[in-house]
Amino acid sequence: MSLLQKLFNILLPPRCLKCGKILSARNGLCAECFNKIHFISAPMCYCCGRPFKDTVGVKFAAKQLCGKCLQKKKHLFIMQRSAFVYDDESKDLILDLKFRDKTANAETLANMLYAAGTDIWAQKPDMLIPVPIHRLRLIKRRYNQSAELAKYLSRKTQIPTDFDSLTRCRNTIPQVELSGRARRNNLKQAFTVKLPQNIKGKQVVLIDDVSTTGSTLNECAKALHKAGAAEIYALTLARTEI
Repeated sequence: MSLLQKLFNILLPPRCLKCGKILSARNGLCAECFNKIHFISAPMCYCCGRPFKDTVGVKFAAKQLCGKCLQKKKHLFIMQRSAFVYDDESKDLILDLKFRDKTANAETLANMLYAAGTDIWAQKPDMLIPVPIHRLRLIKRRYNQSAELAKYLSRKTQIPTDFDSLTRCRNTIPQVELSGRARRNNLKQAFTVKLPQNIKGKQVVLIDDVSTTGSTLNECAKALHKAGAAEIYALTLARTEI
């Protein structure tokens, strides 16, 4: 650690993103808070990333699919992965970044994304694309949390980020206010690709904060497929459905 970094840590000591406890290093979470987060790990569905339950003594195939994915004839994603479960222990990590202007937390959270995306990085994707927000919401919020995550993740992976090709063309009702079918209907044709030449034939990784019903990611994927994307992967910080 450089002398400048040591001085910086004295003046502004690193703190746990969750409880605010002073840390000895800028590693994001104290041990106690880290152990409370329900990180998602193998064994999991190769396609959707949903962890398998009751796995004691069970042997899984290398690319084992869950029941839901086995029933699908066509998948929008080659693979979807998430870092942790969205619950009472983790939700403030998301809310602080998304609504409370704590964009400095994005670097630590991007490290969690990087760890969760190991299977995706092995596929050698061409680009990262953050799920966009409508320009009116961007003016109000001043930043897109998914773009902040993608920025740091791009530095970590050396995979370029495309911030411009995928756009949100309708200012929809916030998904948090809806559920189920209403979420899906709310997002129909809400996304479009304005620069299809950047997408055609590419392996794309969609980046977002939370996957709830998957409606947002699915609509983005439909727009990207229409623009000619070769393969699409999805990577989120959290997921509610496990």
